[in-house]
Amino acid sequence: MKYDLKKDRKDLYAPGRHDFTRVTVPPMTYLAIHGHGDPNTSPAYTDAVSALYASGYAIKFAFRGRTGDDVVVGPLEGLWSSADPSSFVDRRKDGWDWTMLIPLPPAVTDADIRAGLETAARKKPELPIGQVSPVTIDEGLSLQILHVGSYDAETPTLHRLHAELMPARGLTFNGPHHEIYLSDPRRVAPEKLKTILRQPVRAID
Repeated sequence: MKYDLKKDRKDLYAPGRHDFTRVTVPPMTYLAIHGHGDPNTSPAYTDAVSALYASGYAIKFAFRGRTGDDVVVGPLEGLWSSADPSSFVDRRKDGWDWTMLIPLPPAVTDADIRAGLETAARKKPELPIGQVSPVTIDEGLSLQILHVGSYDAETPTLHRLHAELMPARGLTFNGPHHEIYLSDPRRVAPEKLKTILRQPVRAID
């Protein structure tokens, strides 16, 4: 058996690109690493992403060794926040806090995670594997859309969500801005990048 979250949970990983849709995201376990600053210029960001992938693949092989089944390493995801939310619309990236994530299927156990992290730390001592840890996130009701284009071109879509769509539906923020990266920016032209933009929301009290 092969576990592939993008195929198994298309409701979460295959939204349309024309308008925001509602989705209820269940509690999910991720590998996570935290940081701050401009992801385009921060060496810590590059090392964090490398540490996540090294850990994700080590867990994949630990799971396969235990079960004989396979896990497709999930897409890179990110939670983005800032003391000044307008910094996202204005793209002032130096003020961003980030938590980079790789999702794990439910079949992966705590023992698989421990074994994988130990292996990754041993094989990649130059990476901050010790800062990688599993977290469970319960986003619940969310609005999401597929954005096709560069990351900086997200601004009009996010402005429409924050300034028009959410107020019109009586909704407010219920968690940090969430992005899911379906394309590899090293191999895909900026105008063709595919990114899911997700915002957890709740009704205004």
